[in-house]
Amino acid sequence: MLSPRLHTHRARPSRFAWRRASLLLVATAALGGCAVGPDFKPPQAPDQHRYLDKPLTHTVGQAGVVEGTPQRFHDGGSIPADWWTLFHSAPLDKLVRQALAHNHDLKAARAALTVAHETTLAGRGSYFPAVSAGVSASREQDPPGALAPVPSSNAYLYNLFTPQVSVSYVPDVFGLNRRTVESLAAQEDAVRYQLIAARITLSANVVNTAVQVASLQAQLDATQDLLKLNRQMLDIVQHRFDKGYASRLDLAAQQSQLAQVNATLPPLRLQLAQQQHALAVLTGQFPGDADAAHFTLDGFSLPAELPLSLPSQLVAQRPDVLQAQANLHAASAAIGVAEAARLPQIELSATAGSTALAINQVFHAGTGFWNVGAAITAPLFQGGALRHQERAARAAYVEAAEQYRSTVLVAFQNVADTLVALQQDADGLKSAATAADAAKVTLDLSQRQWKDGYADYLAVLNAEQAYQQARMTLVQAQAARLADTAALFHALGGGWWHADAHAAPPSDGNHHDQ
Repeated sequence: MLSPRLHTHRARPSRFAWRRASLLLVATAALGGCAVGPDFKPPQAPDQHRYLDKPLTHTVGQAGVVEGTPQRFHDGGSIPADWWTLFHSAPLDKLVRQALAHNHDLKAARAALTVAHETTLAGRGSYFPAVSAGVSASREQDPPGALAPVPSSNAYLYNLFTPQVSVSYVPDVFGLNRRTVESLAAQEDAVRYQLIAARITLSANVVNTAVQVASLQAQLDATQDLLKLNRQMLDIVQHRFDKGYASRLDLAAQQSQLAQVNATLPPLRLQLAQQQHALAVLTGQFPGDADAAHFTLDGFSLPAELPLSLPSQLVAQRPDVLQAQANLHAASAAIGVAEAARLPQIELSATAGSTALAINQVFHAGTGFWNVGAAITAPLFQGGALRHQERAARAAYVEAAEQYRSTVLVAFQNVADTLVALQQDADGLKSAATAADAAKVTLDLSQRQWKDGYADYLAVLNAEQAYQQARMTLVQAQAARLADTAALFHALGGGWWHADAHAAPPSDGNHHDQ
């Protein structure tokens, strides 16, 4: 390292010395007006005008069926920050707000944002001179005849008190400090968008879990109804077997059917308990301390109007896309940091103080001293380390750029998948409702014909099985429509820009330093 250093003598500063120092400060400030490295420009939004090859305007509906409302897509519609309230479920709204207030992962994300924010503020300290003050006190004894200077009193044993103030400043000639702070601010933005994404994901998880609780409860109720029906059928078969009107085969078949239906209850109860435990954890509670969440499918109102953001707006709304953009910004600033590290650095320093043999004399005339210095350091040979670090920074920028493009594609994929899912959910619900109605009619007719002796018992068993499957399919179709509606709000960004929860911690200045 080449490090020439200039010092003045311990004498009273002359006007010429102060003039030279002032000119040096002005020159370094002028040189610091530019920063090496690329100036970051946000990527342009992709030139896409639709999510699917055939735009959707609405989904089909099924009158008289829970969650059978037709849904219409409103292009460019506004997404509310509390989008889950569109389901018009007071228990759901209460649960989501409880999760947003008490979820520990979300609290950790908020703490991470505070860390990033304070780190950015700490980085700004490099813009200002560093000032330190100190006082030293020593008792010294020099041997007689020593060559070292001694006090004017020629005493070889004496006390020495030295208070002093030191100032050092590294002018940001090539923008090393500015690019460093720029990178820190971009990293803070990335953490902020990560917090926003965590908040949206949390609310979506609560909605989806609540829907699953309602779905599993409905499936459990349907299974218990079928179990009750099968027990009644077993009593009838048992009575007919005792009277000699039914065979042992009919009795065994009904017993087997009852056992099979009964065997489906434990898995459903397990899944229901797991989803209720998940809701407890999402709201920051232990599974054993939280009240069991009770939801029913008819307790939700399916939103009939679905806002659909324009494709050009998606990249400005999705927090994961904005986080990838912030990472790209940080990588761009890191190139400037690497370039500036290969250039000379200037350091200015000054020290002023007093030294005396007694503490009450340190501020008397004739005890003061000062010095002003300047140093320039330039790397000459680092074994290629700085050159390779710059190349690594440029490669990291390419990596961040490709990750940004991949994130944008995934964002469009999420929206497209959800739109198709909503269309298929509506069609599936319509088919499931028709199948359930037909299965119920078939079961009623089969039971009537069997009781009247016009059909064998195998037909009744087949009708029971078909009806059970149809009821399960209908419940699952109803839940899927609710869950995919929530997924659409999630995929479009969740309306976070209408909320204040994403604001940065308080600061005394703008966190963007270009």
